[in-house]
Amino acid sequence: MLNYHDMANAVRFLSIDAVQKANSGHPGMPMGMAEIGTALFSEFLNHNPQDPKWPNRDRFVLSNGHGSMLLYSLLHLTGYDMSMDDLKNFRQLHSKTAGHPEYGYADGIETTTGPLGQGVANAVGMAIAQKLSAARYGDDIFNHYTYVSVGDGCLMEGISHEALELAGHMQLNKLVVLFDDNNICIDGEVSNTSSTDVIKRMQSYGFDTFSCDGHNIETVIKTIEEARKSAKPAFIAFKTHIGFGSEKVVDTSAAHGSPLGDDEIAKVRQKLGWDHAPFMVPNHVYDHFAHGTARGKKAYKAWQQKVEALDPALQAELKRTQAGTLNESLNQALIDFKKQTAQAAEKVATRKASGNTLEVIAQQVPELISGSADLTGSVNTKTSTMKAITPSDFSGHYLHYGVREHAMAAIMNGLALYGGFIPTSGTFMSFLDYLKPSLRLSALMGLRVIYVLTHDSIGLGEDGPTHQPVEQLATSRATPNTLTFRPCDQVETAECWQLALSHNKTPSVMSLTRQGLACLRTEHSDENLSSKGAYILKGHDDNSTDAIIIATGSEVEIAVQARNMLKKSGINARVVSMPCMELFDQQSSDYQNKVLPAEVSIRVAVEAAAELGWHKYIGHHGAFVGMSQNGQSIFGASAPAVDLYNHFGITADNITQIVLGKIKAKAEK
Repeated sequence: MLNYHDMANAVRFLSIDAVQKANSGHPGMPMGMAEIGTALFSEFLNHNPQDPKWPNRDRFVLSNGHGSMLLYSLLHLTGYDMSMDDLKNFRQLHSKTAGHPEYGYADGIETTTGPLGQGVANAVGMAIAQKLSAARYGDDIFNHYTYVSVGDGCLMEGISHEALELAGHMQLNKLVVLFDDNNICIDGEVSNTSSTDVIKRMQSYGFDTFSCDGHNIETVIKTIEEARKSAKPAFIAFKTHIGFGSEKVVDTSAAHGSPLGDDEIAKVRQKLGWDHAPFMVPNHVYDHFAHGTARGKKAYKAWQQKVEALDPALQAELKRTQAGTLNESLNQALIDFKKQTAQAAEKVATRKASGNTLEVIAQQVPELISGSADLTGSVNTKTSTMKAITPSDFSGHYLHYGVREHAMAAIMNGLALYGGFIPTSGTFMSFLDYLKPSLRLSALMGLRVIYVLTHDSIGLGEDGPTHQPVEQLATSRATPNTLTFRPCDQVETAECWQLALSHNKTPSVMSLTRQGLACLRTEHSDENLSSKGAYILKGHDDNSTDAIIIATGSEVEIAVQARNMLKKSGINARVVSMPCMELFDQQSSDYQNKVLPAEVSIRVAVEAAAELGWHKYIGHHGAFVGMSQNGQSIFGASAPAVDLYNHFGITADNITQIVLGKIKAKAEK
């Protein structure tokens, strides 16, 4: 018979002691959820600390990530590489036990959480991935559960509404939401800001709902057992007491985010019958937690046998996709496609060019899962071969997210974290603002997630400034570990897609036009010229260059037109296409100086967006042509695209006059 009382107290006091030693952290949630965590890990969770990335493991996501010590304590007690010294090092520099769970810091941390609601949506992505995997490899190969712990704050965040509504619609019956129903937020009682009937809300989404005392571990176990039987996603409201065991802070916001203090900890120890020193756990507690781990290891061995019995081709595909490697045939297919499109030299919007490229990619990358936020026809993310994923059929490759940009991005993170899939989805670039928090976490976790963001400038025209992105490119480029691609034509678009797929530790943003663009790359090259971020598109690689015009996307065509006009005036201008600033910045100084020689001081950058970030290429004496006046960013307007470009001076004639003016000024010095 397991001693649940001691097991839960071990979780509780390890959490209390770590927060106290760090003099920082959130003790209240682990104190309140200790029984729930104990029940889950001892009786239900199938996992294997010796192979923590086992594809068919049950996932546990701590969406209320401020209670990170709950997870760290459980990982330590169940045999993960999480030592007592790691717990003692809570919230210290380079520790596995960061203030909030950080993916990649330690095995058993399924995702980075802390921004409330993120983990909820990540878990929905994992639950979708389980269904997708089962459809591809069999229900006996992928049949695990995804559990996600949430608090009141998670459920208040808008992203939770988006994600959970979709989860109910998709009938994700192996998703179990564990609600820490303690009625306390940082500012006080939940009733101060919300009167929502959470149970009815979840029922309206299509969840089966349950509720019970979160401190009666036998009841907790029974309730989870019932929830697991549901044909729908399950939601369990556990009535808990934040700061359980402390008469001083229990059921108050004071328990949330501050150490209890030595005197109060001593009182809690006495009240709960835990007469052990700080960070001391009796051996029988480890033995009892080993019960659950043994169950997981048994399931792990049985799963391995099932995988070995798979058809060899299917088994190889499972191993390839789980390893995150691409089919070797992809690169050649894209080279052939580039050659074909260079010869055709068709005028095409890069959003369409992206769709054309995806037609090729979809044939070579079956692990690609695409989608959009109710903009399929506009963002061109669905190919002719992609079948929609539905509640009754998960064999497809296209997910309709609805108007849920934030959840879409976080669900894509969940798909990427799950393993075996490469997620991509699209919306308008102006709505990057709606999904940016999840993009940031894609970057922080180093996930291969590809964001297709179209209608990327004032070139979308009549929809006006609300839909015309101005600052979004700068926002994306300012995000660490993110590749922002803005291709100028069909050939560059194919190259950018190739690069996005090949960078498996980095999210990518594809910034794409609504309006048609001329094909500028009409001479085929097997080499991916975009791979270094910028290259000489027009002009000679010698000392004859008088000026450099740097441009991206739709403005590269305008830069080429300006070059042709300058040529008539005897000016040799070089056009540099810069589809990815981040990749260019990673190149050697020799290559950077080859493309942008220091001796050529007359430089003009052209981009229908904010000026921010361009001065490192053009210098203080360079000029910027774009959505800027007197160095300040400006918004667009509602009008046909041609009229807008003329109005804001993003024209070949204006560029020409600026270059000529600078050459004249230089000559007069």
